[in-house]
Amino acid sequence: MDSLAAKEPAHLSVYRGIRDLILSGDLAPGHPVTIQGLVARLDAGVTPVREAIRRLTSEGALQFHDNRRVTVPVLSVAQVDELIFARNALEPELARQGAARAQAADIETLAAIDAAHTAAITQGNTRHYMVQNHRFHMTLYALAGTEVILPVVEALWLRSAPALRVMCGRFGTSNLPDMHQAALAAMRAGDPAGVAEAIRLDILQGMENVRELLIEAQPG
Repeated sequence: MDSLAAKEPAHLSVYRGIRDLILSGDLAPGHPVTIQGLVARLDAGVTPVREAIRRLTSEGALQFHDNRRVTVPVLSVAQVDELIFARNALEPELARQGAARAQAADIETLAAIDAAHTAAITQGNTRHYMVQNHRFHMTLYALAGTEVILPVVEALWLRSAPALRVMCGRFGTSNLPDMHQAALAAMRAGDPAGVAEAIRLDILQGMENVRELLIEAQPG
């Protein structure tokens, strides 16, 4: 553990730990989240876990119920439509701005992440696929240098990720086209608009599959 990580307040490290469980899809939609379960899983104290749950609930990543039970939200079709709209409005633009500012070293960093992402697809490792997919997008978006939009996008990913993990489990990672390669090719060609389009298609392919699964699951 480096010195910065050692100095991080407990409530922040616990928040990041629970957030990572949500982003990786380890906490599934409808999955009950208990304080004691997270205390044991993260080897953390009760107070920071309570604070983290409170924060993630305010961000919409967790949901309180009338019986004080906490779960990962199950998305409705209408909510997926909102997420598609919001993500397509913001993420391609962050990708365009990030690509315009990217240096050669940044492109190679993204290529290394995509290699890990591709390996996860080949291995059928859904969790690793989710982790590397998130890492690729956020590394690209961070290059845009925005202070307002990126946190909004991160919150949208918290809402989307558990359902995307379910979708990957249903369709399999090998059946999902890798638009990261197209984004990298456009970056190397100095084509920020092409990067934005690749990311737009990447978002759509995943979220439209989530939408399809939800429609199939509806009664009647």
